[in-house]
Amino acid sequence: MIFTTLATAADLKTEFSDPRLVIVDCRFSLEDPDLGRKQYLENHIPGAVYAHLDEDLCSPVRPGVTGRHPMPSAEQLAEKMGGWGINSSSKIVVYDDAGGAMAASRLWWLLGWMGHYAVAVLDGGWQAWLDSGRPTRGGLETRSSSSFIPRIKRSRLIETEEILNRLQDPDLLLVDSRSEERYRGELEPIDPVAGHIPGAILAPYEDVLDAGGYFLPADQLRSHFKQLMGNTSAKNTAFYCGSGVTAVQNILAVAHAGLGNSKLYAGSWSEWITDPSRPIATGTED
Repeated sequence: MIFTTLATAADLKTEFSDPRLVIVDCRFSLEDPDLGRKQYLENHIPGAVYAHLDEDLCSPVRPGVTGRHPMPSAEQLAEKMGGWGINSSSKIVVYDDAGGAMAASRLWWLLGWMGHYAVAVLDGGWQAWLDSGRPTRGGLETRSSSSFIPRIKRSRLIETEEILNRLQDPDLLLVDSRSEERYRGELEPIDPVAGHIPGAILAPYEDVLDAGGYFLPADQLRSHFKQLMGNTSAKNTAFYCGSGVTAVQNILAVAHAGLGNSKLYAGSWSEWITDPSRPIATGTED
């Protein structure tokens, strides 16, 4: 079976015998960037390779130009994919320990941006696998290298200049995925400037998960986003966060709800504020 948004631990177990299956462990901590790799080496889903958010799923930060997690180039990412044994026939399941809000959803989105859709985030992540009582193992795992050919889907990405040019465009819905305090500009624990992009509405990425760290049922997600988006289609809705990582959890939820593919502002707030001439809003939008 092909999964394109979410897969359960039971789904993943049924696919173990399929040679096309590639599992990627994406655990990562912003506070301790080496922690995820250490955890992977100690214990992971059998057969999983490891993807590091900063080293594998981003390009180097250019101070004053990019945000905190710049996108990798298609060529750079394709080389990584090939090294993990991923090709056009691969069926991929990615997981982290943050409900997908960290690097797992980022990798899911990057693969879709590169034209590969047979990829799903493990619902409930690492904890769901542990709770299922299924096997784990430690150590570094590798796969035979392959060739990954990207087919870039540019419609899934929105850049800073387009947002600037469309700030007054009623056909573009911009959605901030951070906490309410950060959106309002009342608290900014990471970036040097507080506030949000003018016109953006608020939809914290945590709202798509239940108390156990699982995604809400598709019908609840559909109701949640239809209320937010109104008559705006997913293709005219763009999500951002602090650095283009956690916003993807919302994009994944929109897709799982059956509403289509929305856009990502990959540079997000941390890129927006690199130029002081770009407008900033605080408080709540009317």
